[in-house]
Amino acid sequence: MTHAGSHEEAPVLLTVAEAAELLRTPVATLRYWRHLGIGPTGFRLGRRVVYSRADLLDWLAEQREAQASR
Repeated sequence: MTHAGSHEEAPVLLTVAEAAELLRTPVATLRYWRHLGIGPTGFRLGRRVVYSRADLLDWLAEQREAQASR
């Protein structure tokens, strides 16, 4: 039985720098994509922007599928 506050259920949140490293792209590019609304979904947590690791991986899969369908 898991508890509501279990770490296993919590999404892994990444900073902008960590997300950029995962995507192997410069931080400035990730910020620009966010500004344009074309990159992976991020959200504000206090004063910081964070990304869910699962959202990043989903976005990567979408990009791969879009490229394959061309």
